Amino acid sequence: MRSQISFVFLVLPCLGLVTLSLCLGFVSAASSLPQPNKLTWHYYKIHNTCHEAEIYVRHQVQLLWNKDKTITPKLLRLLYSDCFVTGCDASVLLDGPNSEKTAPQNYGLGGFVFIDKVKSVLEERCPGVVSCADILNLAARDAVHLAGAPSYPVLTGRRDGLTSSKSSVDLPSPSISWQAALTYFKSRGLDVLDMTTLLGAHSMGKTHCRYIVDRLYNFNNTGKPDPSMERSFISDMRKLCPLRTKKGQSDPLVYLNPGFGANHTFTESYYSRVLSHKAVLGIDQQLLYGDDTKEITKEFAAGFEDFRKSFALSINRMGAYQVLTGNQGEIRKNCRIPNKK
Repeated sequence: MRSQISFVFLVLPCLGLVTLSLCLGFVSAASSLPQPNKLTWHYYKIHNTCHEAEIYVRHQVQLLWNKDKTITPKLLRLLYSDCFVTGCDASVLLDGPNSEKTAPQNYGLGGFVFIDKVKSVLEERCPGVVSCADILNLAARDAVHLAGAPSYPVLTGRRDGLTSSKSSVDLPSPSISWQAALTYFKSRGLDVLDMTTLLGAHSMGKTHCRYIVDRLYNFNNTGKPDPSMERSFISDMRKLCPLRTKKGQSDPLVYLNPGFGANHTFTESYYSRVLSHKAVLGIDQQLLYGDDTKEITKEFAAGFEDFRKSFALSINRMGAYQVLTGNQGEIRKNCRIPNKK
């Protein structure tokens, strides 16, 4: 585990036992990142297959972000939904009546059309070379950087999965306890610091009221709201999320970070809301109930740079989960369908 109770010292795979600020100060160098098997920094340059691949992705992200800043939380959620299921193999991008994107947990996923656009540009410039899995990881990095996160090295060389199954999606409920959430993250090779850091992506984006209505009206079947929620916040959220929607009314969307979410910027304000008992999702508020998660939350609420740099490390660790490389999988020509054999 990389975080101790005091959170003053961390054991990071790159640097050993050092202070947080010292270790995270090195994230701009590729050597500070854990080196996943067979993934490479600037893979497409090194293998002389598409020298400007990352530049093409970055340019397309910039063009879209200038028009639609919601692309950042959409791509982050898309990356999470891909990597945490069968690994970072772009299987969530595949179409089909029983594909991953049809699972209830993936309701409201967005960003697919944007990935299609980037892929079409790369297919014009470097046909059959850049994987959809790498595009998703690079695009998420560039979008979150534009929103205020550090621009971190993304190791590349992933290949795309061949299948996508609704039944494989085991993403947990947003009302899960912090203990159960940590068990889930550990099953993906991540630790308590990674979990607390990656949940900070909830500083942006929206969620449907269906995921929080139990906290507002019937927490644990008590007929009362979640006692961990600040009272005025309960009142504010009830105005946005009625107990029952009217006939024909769609499930409302609310910002995960009220007061800041509309700016679509990457900030530490999420952690301040957790400390004030004003977290929207149950899993976010749960961070106060673990000794480690509470201390990390306090650290990030007090130090934006610590959060930014930790995020760079943790999202790289997530992006290395069960990747396909070498002769595994394929390089899809279209991110929505496997290549025809």
